[in-house]
Amino acid sequence: MKIFGNTTSSLSIGRLKIRPAIRKQGCQQAERGCEQIENQEEGSSQRIVCPLDPKHTVSENKLKKHLKKCNSREKPKPVYFVKDINTGSADGDELLHQMSLCEYSRTELEMLVDKLKAAISGLQSNVDDRVLSHPILQEELSNPKNGESAHKHLKQQSSILGHLEELGLLGWGRCFVEFGAGRGKLSHWIHEALKTQDHPRNSRDLQLLLVERCSTRFKVDGKHQDAGVQFERLQVDIQHLDLGKVPLLLQKKPPLVGVGKHLCGAATDLALRCLLETSGFREDSEPPQKRLKTSDQATDTDCGLGPGPDPSSGPVLGLAVALCCHHRCEWRHYVGQQFFLQQGLGAAEFSAFCRMSSWATCGLRPTNQDRSNQRGDEEEHEPAEEADTVNGFLSTGEREQLGRLCKLLIDSGRLHFIRTKGFSCRLSRYVDPQVTLENILLTAVPSTKPTTESSTTSTSACRETNLS
Repeated sequence: MKIFGNTTSSLSIGRLKIRPAIRKQGCQQAERGCEQIENQEEGSSQRIVCPLDPKHTVSENKLKKHLKKCNSREKPKPVYFVKDINTGSADGDELLHQMSLCEYSRTELEMLVDKLKAAISGLQSNVDDRVLSHPILQEELSNPKNGESAHKHLKQQSSILGHLEELGLLGWGRCFVEFGAGRGKLSHWIHEALKTQDHPRNSRDLQLLLVERCSTRFKVDGKHQDAGVQFERLQVDIQHLDLGKVPLLLQKKPPLVGVGKHLCGAATDLALRCLLETSGFREDSEPPQKRLKTSDQATDTDCGLGPGPDPSSGPVLGLAVALCCHHRCEWRHYVGQQFFLQQGLGAAEFSAFCRMSSWATCGLRPTNQDRSNQRGDEEEHEPAEEADTVNGFLSTGEREQLGRLCKLLIDSGRLHFIRTKGFSCRLSRYVDPQVTLENILLTAVPSTKPTTESSTTSTSACRETNLS
């Protein structure tokens, strides 16, 4: 065959005969040709869908061998895997019919709005505007090579580091646990920031645990090989993670700092329960000393965050988690169930408020065309269901305001849970809405005040607490 006047012959590679692709034709066509020739030469062996993962195929006569090495095969569970250890109570959720908002009548929607306003009215929940930054990211923020989306991620990471530093959580001699780590960029910048700090040698020990349930490409944690610093990935769902059984933590027993950049929906509740309830190192003969005398109803009425915690004060020094995607929350995992019940609300109202929370952002999200242009920059938020868009009920601005109130009520339940564990906590707008519409950061450090309030006092205090 002749191509542009040059005579070429077929190339033999093993059993396959491949003709050179014509100039400007992609290699995919040649690859398809190779696969067809291979299937023909294999005779009766055809490609079938892998029974473990329908996303790929395998030759039928090689199926048995493939199942032993397929990446989707069931692998041995690590020692820190404890099924459903961080799953909450499903009381009231088993028989709950999940209704989209368009299934509610106008009267039912109005009743839900009345319940929402009644629950919010006693909270006096002000959210701080605290847009901070850290100098370690200044160079990258000024780099013109970073696109708009990358620049937004850098701003968020810079502000989270600024909050960690302000709370005294950014230091050596501890372990940072990044939930929903993805590529590990937040842990990367934490390490970079700490390399600029001057600390005594005996405290220059650092562990960073990156928790991610999926296999991730282009990870950045492999670039860090400094002495005294350990990066370790845990490929496990937060729902099944028992931090008290992680070998690295059992060996070092460092104090913990929980971090996360956009833990979608129920992942936030799973992470809070994982960090505050299952992080004790139970191999010790003695349990970790409690900071406060707490009960199911106890709460810290002082939500202002004080000075930095003492690394010897307990297994958890604090946390900083960026919240998002409240419409993905689930009642069975929600840590604020008791708070909702105290407000006279239950699983049905929670489910509705979660769906209504999408009103805060659904009308302001990028268009499909804009979203497609951002594919390479890790779009982190899951969109709400179209069925939760209710036309003709209130104005767009009113629905947006109600969506923000739903988010605040859900987050208030999380604050209540954290206080029962002996922590002071608050919510802050850590970046401008132009950077991300999901711009609320939850921070907490151990409380310095013991609390002895009864359940009646705690309920009243929770309503009167200023979250700023």
